Amino acid sequence: MSNEGSKPPGHTPGKQKGKAKVSGREMGVRLRTANKRTTSQQKWLERQLNDPYVARAKAEGWRSRAAFKFLEIDDRYKLLKPGMRILDLGCAPGGWSQIAAQRVKSTEAKPLVVGIDLLPVDPIPGVKLLEMDFMEPEADERLKTELGGLADGVLSDMAANTTGHKKTDHLRIMGLAEAAVVFAREVTAPGGFFLCKLFQGGDTATLITELKRDFAQVRHVKPAASRSDSSEMYVLATGFRG
Repeated sequence: MSNEGSKPPGHTPGKQKGKAKVSGREMGVRLRTANKRTTSQQKWLERQLNDPYVARAKAEGWRSRAAFKFLEIDDRYKLLKPGMRILDLGCAPGGWSQIAAQRVKSTEAKPLVVGIDLLPVDPIPGVKLLEMDFMEPEADERLKTELGGLADGVLSDMAANTTGHKKTDHLRIMGLAEAAVVFAREVTAPGGFFLCKLFQGGDTATLITELKRDFAQVRHVKPAASRSDSSEMYVLATGFRG
């Protein structure tokens, strides 16, 4: 359930403010050797080396290139405000939590951001981190307890580990998204927002319809940092009716 871009295929998945714009860069770096690497690992590594978002994330101290997706969305829709309580589901490696903590002014003395992931996440100032499976029955209560009140925003960049079978992978991803929607209904404060990663497919329309019943406005968002060959998109629901 980690953010995209942190580990190559075949591996166990493991500050500065600014706009999310990144200038282009020619694709040209090639790995000279491919010993002990599968074809998919080789392609992943070459793509990372040639990705301007990866380079900028390292330069600016963000945990992954995925940070620029959330930066772009927040810059456009002005979701995060000082004092908000935020939940980050599937938070590893921590880029979205970093942004949330900075923009809601979360501190060690008064943490306003809670993140959860199967993977260990290095400490982030102002963020409470839970290393556990969001799908476990006890996860809901742990998150509510750690947050200490209703959430003003629920983030979900969760993605299930892929099997290579498209239909199976889509069903697993939709299962996570549906669980996130159910949880968001329980913990979101009136007027709050929900931002969730989806992948294009037949079941997506049903989930969007459900969100429209609970939120005043529902949008599809495709940040520039989402790779052009990826079927991922984000759904942003604002104005929770409570």
